[in-house]
Amino acid sequence: MSTGSTLLDTTRGGFVEPNPSALLLLGQGRDLASERGVECVGDLPAPSDPDLVERARAARAALGERAFVLGHHYQRDEVIDFADVTGDSFKLAREAAARPEAEYIVFCGVHFMAESADILTSDAQQVVLPDLAAGCSMADMAAIDQVEDAWDVLEEVGIAGSTIPVTYMNSAASIKAFTGRHGGTVCTSSNAEVALRWAFDKANSAGGGPDTGKVLFLPDQHLGRNTAVLNLAMSLDDCVVFDPRKPNGGLTDAQLRDARMILWRGHCSVHGRFSAKNVSDIRAAVPDVNVLVHPECKNEVVTAADLVGSTEFIIQTLDAAEPGSSWAIGTELNLVRRVARAHPDKQVHYLDSTVCFCSTMNRIDLPHLVWTMESLVAGRVVNRIVVDADDAHWARVALDQMLALPGI
Repeated sequence: MSTGSTLLDTTRGGFVEPNPSALLLLGQGRDLASERGVECVGDLPAPSDPDLVERARAARAALGERAFVLGHHYQRDEVIDFADVTGDSFKLAREAAARPEAEYIVFCGVHFMAESADILTSDAQQVVLPDLAAGCSMADMAAIDQVEDAWDVLEEVGIAGSTIPVTYMNSAASIKAFTGRHGGTVCTSSNAEVALRWAFDKANSAGGGPDTGKVLFLPDQHLGRNTAVLNLAMSLDDCVVFDPRKPNGGLTDAQLRDARMILWRGHCSVHGRFSAKNVSDIRAAVPDVNVLVHPECKNEVVTAADLVGSTEFIIQTLDAAEPGSSWAIGTELNLVRRVARAHPDKQVHYLDSTVCFCSTMNRIDLPHLVWTMESLVAGRVVNRIVVDADDAHWARVALDQMLALPGI
């Protein structure tokens, strides 16, 4: 994450590109404190190499249909330029599964996304992540041993039998596998409401009647809370936050028994930056602005916004918006500025007052992508992502349950 120039320019009424120095060069060297903390081996082309784009084009052409390159919406433009498909994490994993002829899936995203692609693709395909240190701070907030310990707490309190786990797509394969083993489902930010309604129906049946069941929602507390309150007519009092670093999750047995939504103490480091003050400031600065935010934002932000939705929803909303309309968007900056450039007839502002990129997503840069593709051309498979067979099986069970939900 980096901070820098203010993006709101009310005198010009448009989107202001941040100073390039605001985005620090990531992905070089060794950082054991990062989410994955793994240094990529091999020699990377220098970022200043004037031939880098041509090398990328040559390597991509040499690979042809043997490789399928996926680019998440939060990726840098220089990477998106070489993506065969762009989208959110679930869309990209499904796109990978729909390309059985591709020998290599080059996933320009983060670790949990590449894991999902490996689970959904065939054994004959190899999933590659250009930088193994491209992790996800939210996904890493739920370690499998912590989640298993939490489930032991629920069993001791006597509520595990009527609790269904639901894990966000933004989670490690081991957490998806845990969810599958315990009869739960995966969800995305687009279908969280449908997934929760399914889970509560199953939990209530196990509990013996209406409002007797519970959901353990992993790992993003904000998506779980916002969906329960905005879409399922629950109150904030129906939600408790389980902190894995505290005994009993920091909760009493009575709090766990009374709760309907047991939320894991996790969050997105980017979306968690936005505040209600950001919303009030933009409304004061831009008349008739429409505030559109991602559901990973805090409850105070989504309740102050005009619209709440996934990255795909944000893109579709701007596509359909009236020319001349004003928008303030609360999500990752790469996506916001790409949407702004795609809609020069609309005023698009970044909701925060400072630059905020997803630092781990931005570890995937052109030098890493070129190194990856050139290695594949030379017959070397680097940074392959392989999910443990048992975890892959049970994670697939949870993913298949999501695919069976209405509207998917």
